[in-house]
Amino acid sequence: MEAVEMDPVEFTLRKRLPRKLPKRRHDVYVNMKTDFRAQLARCQKLLDGGAQREICVHGLGLAINRAINIALQLQSGSQGALLLAANTSTVELVDDLEPEEAGTEPLTHTRNNSAIHIKVYYPDPQ
Repeated sequence: MEAVEMDPVEFTLRKRLPRKLPKRRHDVYVNMKTDFRAQLARCQKLLDGGAQREICVHGLGLAINRAINIALQLQSGSQGALLLAANTSTVELVDDLEPEEAGTEPLTHTRNNSAIHIKVYYPDPQ
């Protein structure tokens, strides 16, 4: 991939939202804007409702640490009854570079970001 040199004054960076992943009833997408306690309470409510024996906590980029903390808080709050299974991945993100001047072509920039997917579940009764 060839590096393109740009003057930062000429372009405005617009970060696109990540590609939408399937939203299932037991998926929780963690972010840094929502209060930690509210996200933790939502996860706990899903598990305590009885309909879900497992949830999947997803975190992208800066929210990875928060996703891990939520999963560990859920596990410690259950006195070890909950188990965790974590997977990591890389997500491709696209940014738009919009020109400040008319007549200049807009550019796109692709970058990679880390993600984590944590399955928080009750083991099957034996």
